Amino acid sequence: MTDVTVPKARLRIAIIGSGPSGFYTADFLLRRSDVVAEVDVFDRLPTPYGLVRAGVAPDHPNIKSVTKVFEKVAAREGFRFFGNVEVGRDVSVAELRERYDAVVAAYGTATERRLGVPGEDLSGSHAASELVAWYNGHPDFADHAFDLSAKRAVVIGNGNVAADVARMLALSPAELSATDAADHAIARLADSGIEEIVVMGRRGPAQAAFTNPEVRELGELAQADVVVDPADVRLDAASAAYLASTDCDPAHRRNVEMFTEFSERAPGGKPKRVRLRFASFPVEIRGDGHVESIVIGRSELRADLSGRVQAHDTGEREELACGLVFRSIGYLGVGLEGFPFDGSLGRIPNQDGRVIEPATGDQIPGLYAVGWIKRGPSGVIGTNRKDAADTVETLLRDWDAGRIPAPAIDAPPIEKLLIERGIEYVTYAGWQAIDAAEQAAGAPQGRPRVKLCRVDEMLCAARTVG
Repeated sequence: MTDVTVPKARLRIAIIGSGPSGFYTADFLLRRSDVVAEVDVFDRLPTPYGLVRAGVAPDHPNIKSVTKVFEKVAAREGFRFFGNVEVGRDVSVAELRERYDAVVAAYGTATERRLGVPGEDLSGSHAASELVAWYNGHPDFADHAFDLSAKRAVVIGNGNVAADVARMLALSPAELSATDAADHAIARLADSGIEEIVVMGRRGPAQAAFTNPEVRELGELAQADVVVDPADVRLDAASAAYLASTDCDPAHRRNVEMFTEFSERAPGGKPKRVRLRFASFPVEIRGDGHVESIVIGRSELRADLSGRVQAHDTGEREELACGLVFRSIGYLGVGLEGFPFDGSLGRIPNQDGRVIEPATGDQIPGLYAVGWIKRGPSGVIGTNRKDAADTVETLLRDWDAGRIPAPAIDAPPIEKLLIERGIEYVTYAGWQAIDAAEQAAGAPQGRPRVKLCRVDEMLCAARTVG
C-alpha cells in the first residue's frame, strides 16, 4: 500500500508594521505545523522593531533584548521584510489583498492625545512622543528642535512614557553617553538648562500607571533628587480602601510605598529635581508665543456607585512658571485607506482581531488587526505576544472554515510591483547591514550602537549587501 502525503495548505500573509505585534504575529504563523506560511512584513522605515527601537528609553537596554527573539523569527523559512515601504503610499491595501490571503494591520498608534486646553499649541508645548522619537533617533524627528534652556519642564501624565521623559531629562552626561540615544540628543540633553522636572497626574498615587521599576529608577538618578510632597501621598478614603482590598494590583500598592518613601527623604543636594505631583491637572498653558507658565488645577478623588475612583475638580488653581510642557496622556491610532477606522477610539474596529464594518458589524474577509491598533495603547511589550496569538488563532479558524478569499491568481509579485515603482525596499539582510554599521560605530565609544538617524544614511548602509 502506498502512503499518500497530503500537501499542507499554503497561506500567504502581509503584515503592516514590524514592531512587537507584527513580529509576534509572524512568529505564531511561521511556527505552525498545519500550514505552510509565507509572511511578508512591511514597514515605512528601513529599520524594523517599531517602538523597541524608537520608543524604549535608551537607558533600558535589557528591554531591547527582545529583538533577539525577533531575529530568530526573521531567520525562519517563509519570512521576508520589506522596509522603506509605506503602505498607503508606495503600495495600497487593495494591492496587498490581491497578492495575499490575509492582510494584518499591526502598525500601532502613531499620535498622542491632546490636552484640549488653551495654549497647548504654544512653542515649547510638545507631545512626549516627539521627544521620545527625537532622542531615539527616529528619522521623522532627527532635525526637530527642542529648546532645553528652560529651568523647569512639566510632564503631564502618570505612566511609563512620562517617567521615561522625566528620567531622560534628568540623566547626567556620563549616563547619557553610555546609551544608544541619538548623538544629536546626547549633545543637547547634556547641555540642558533644566533644573526641575514636574511630573503630574489627575488622579492619586494609588492610581498612577507607572510600573514599579520605572518608579524605583526615579529614586536612583545620579544627579536628580526625587521630591514628593507628603500631602500628595495622603490617601483619600476610596484609594485607601482599594489598596487594602484583594482587588488591588500589587504594583499599585508597591508604587504607593515608594512614593511615601520619597516623601520622607531629605533632599540630597543634587543639581536637578524630579517632582512628582498627584491630583493635579493642566487648565491652561500661558505665554507670549512660547510657554512661560502653566495653570494647574487640583482634583479630589471620590468613588462612584461602581466603586471606581474618579477625579473631580476642586476649583483650586495655581500658576507655575515653566518653559517646556510635554503631554503624555495616551496614544491614538490613525486611519489607513483600505481599513475601516474608528476615529473616536483611535483604532480599527474589530472583533477578536477580525476587522469589521462599523455600521453593520459584518466581518471584512481577509483583514485583521493586532496590537495597539486593535485594542488601544495598553500593556507592555510582552502583552502583544498573547494578543498576536489570539489574532492568529482567529485568522486560522477563518482559513479552515473557508472564510478567507483567495488572492488574485495573476497579480505580479509584490517585489516586482515595488521595483517597477522605483521603491528601494530594504530586505532583512539590508537591515542587518544597517545594524552592523551602527554597532561598529558604537564599539570604539563603548556604546551599543551609534544610530543612523536619516533614511538616506540607512539606505546607503543597506546597499552594502548587494
